[in-house]
Amino acid sequence: MTSVLPTPSATAAEPSVESRVLALLAQMTLDEKIGQLLQVQAGGGWVPDDLRAMIRDGRLGSVLNEVDFATVQELQRIAMAESRLGIPLLVGRDVIHGFTTVMPIPLGQAASWNPELVRRGAEVAAHEAAARGVNWTFAPMIDIARDPRWGRIAESLGEDPHLASVLGAAMVQGFQGDDDPTVPGRIAACAKHFAGYGASESGRDYNTTNIPEHELRNVYLPPFKAAVDAGVMTLMTSFSDLNGVPASANTLILRDILRDEWQFDGFVVSDWESIRQLQVHGFTASDRDSAREAANAGVDMEMVSRTYADHLAALVHDCEVPMAQIDAMVANILRVKMRLGLFETPHADPATLPAAACDAHLAVAQDAARESLVLLRNEGAILPLSPTALSSIAVIGPLADDPHEQLGTWIFDGDAQYSRTVLQGIRAAVGSEVTVRTARGLETTRSHDHGLFEDAVAAAAASDVVVMVLGEEAILSGEAHCRAEITLPGAQEALIAAVAATGRPIVLVIMAGRPLALERVVSQVHALLYAWHPGTMAGPAIAEVLFGMAAPSGRLPVTLPRVTGQIPIYYAHKPTGKPSTPETLIHIDAIEARAPQTSVGNTSFHLDAGDTPLFPFGFGLSYTTFAYETLTVEPHALTRDDILSVQVEVVNTGPVAAHEVVQCYVRDRVGSITRPVRELKAFRKVYLAPGERMTVTFVLTPDDLAFHGRDLRRRTEPGHFDLWVGGDSRATLHADFSYVAG
Repeated sequence: MTSVLPTPSATAAEPSVESRVLALLAQMTLDEKIGQLLQVQAGGGWVPDDLRAMIRDGRLGSVLNEVDFATVQELQRIAMAESRLGIPLLVGRDVIHGFTTVMPIPLGQAASWNPELVRRGAEVAAHEAAARGVNWTFAPMIDIARDPRWGRIAESLGEDPHLASVLGAAMVQGFQGDDDPTVPGRIAACAKHFAGYGASESGRDYNTTNIPEHELRNVYLPPFKAAVDAGVMTLMTSFSDLNGVPASANTLILRDILRDEWQFDGFVVSDWESIRQLQVHGFTASDRDSAREAANAGVDMEMVSRTYADHLAALVHDCEVPMAQIDAMVANILRVKMRLGLFETPHADPATLPAAACDAHLAVAQDAARESLVLLRNEGAILPLSPTALSSIAVIGPLADDPHEQLGTWIFDGDAQYSRTVLQGIRAAVGSEVTVRTARGLETTRSHDHGLFEDAVAAAAASDVVVMVLGEEAILSGEAHCRAEITLPGAQEALIAAVAATGRPIVLVIMAGRPLALERVVSQVHALLYAWHPGTMAGPAIAEVLFGMAAPSGRLPVTLPRVTGQIPIYYAHKPTGKPSTPETLIHIDAIEARAPQTSVGNTSFHLDAGDTPLFPFGFGLSYTTFAYETLTVEPHALTRDDILSVQVEVVNTGPVAAHEVVQCYVRDRVGSITRPVRELKAFRKVYLAPGERMTVTFVLTPDDLAFHGRDLRRRTEPGHFDLWVGGDSRATLHADFSYVAG
């Protein structure tokens, strides 16, 4: 195996960077080169002697989890002033959905369908992290997630490759800046987990993934390609194996696809000890073998474990890892450090950046929280509530006034002192004229004790309307926090039933890190608002929507199942040879009541749940209604040199100004491999006043219709296509066209 170092002409736009990389590389000893490939845990507010010695000797490229600015200053001073070559350190931190100011979890941000808002949220996080010395974040996580049992679905951008691609690229731009990552407050992004981690068997973290290569390329890799195209500086490998080869030693994805096909010239970091874990997988016999396999596959930096530090020098000496490969790995890391401007400015000056949790940052967090909210049910138009029409309101639930739990998972630096809770938001919205009664109902979301039910029922019975804030505590989602059953945990269903028995109208607000199976409770409540874990400004944002100061505009980035047993259920499924039809979807109870000779048909569905979700991908209600009219597609026969112009008239037919997410779906009727029944190809979030009409235009190219077919080549195959435009993945306004290639 050979690896060729980039030459100054290989990156024409950055000849000075490439020249500097080569010049610095030529001065480095093998020990110094290997040092650049290592990342270790920092001291947590101080510099231990062993860490100081490693940096001084040039045996370290990055530290992890140091957020004390004075300590970062000292670490960088040692690296720049006391080491032989003065190479600065990368300072990594999981800045997943905010720093001090916490945005909604990424899955909630995806529900906004607003790339610009996602970009702004990442920019706020970058500024706050940079002010503490961080220059590298391990985000965005752009694993396609179609199994909500998986705890890390909370960190994802949903089930759809196009939506995740657009929002992932926006997040990269927010962290790194559009053009110049050396601007103060910019930090390097890291697209993770490369690749296929979201397909872990049974939704269990770290588990096996078996993904045919055409599905890998068509479903799981597009968001990573979009991140690379957006200039992401680093990628992180997955913990899982992929078709029998762990990602941290997988040459197909790391070398053949990432380097050779995509021409990525940043660097790849392992996940936490994932190189050492190659031996645990049974892929290697020793740490030495693990270091060899990972280095030759193309993992440039090792996170925390020490297989590179302990074995690379001997592997080079024994010609098992070529020196050219070591040079290429080091060059990739030096290139990123130079692009970040660390040699000139190894850390930001906090005085040049906005203060953490400043008004501007909180405003972005509130916008993000508000636009993440998805209204799923509004029976009798109970929402929006009118403070002037109410004398009292009951606010019930363990998540109604918990400033920490609303922040969600992965919030190491989030500060709950800045949180505004739902109870606080409601009290601020209704003022002193409306009595607000409160009851916890359950000690935690996981509690099975009914001891607090009596107070909750009494508060509900004495009030005009009830707002229940239930769901999952933050600890129930995130890494290694997977669930086999995704209904409401604890005795929450019983609490809902007890409150519903009072006859008072119920508005149910769900805070959760995943889609939950809510079929058993949705009919007991009048309104259902899905809030995910909405972050610091949850309370004001939810109050704005509950009381009509803003119309809900979130749309589902994932499918909500009826019951756990339907998983995986997602909109872009294949048709199968015997697809279900509405007339065959007979519930098992109905089947038992029918005559024995009655046939339900040999079709693909569950007898006891059907094949439809509780709520489909892309769905969300508003306080108004929208009509779609006059869909046109030109040209009707598309050639390789054409663009497809899709135009639709969208009309706000209701009484309230509001946002609508206009969604465009396509189906390739016949392919060299079977194609999904629908695929999202474009979307646009628009704002319409009552009665306003807008022409929304989408432009698709033949490349937007391409896929990796039976021979694994990516191309657009000639044939006929269906196209739909509407407000969710069940859109009915239809047109068709063909691609003729010539």
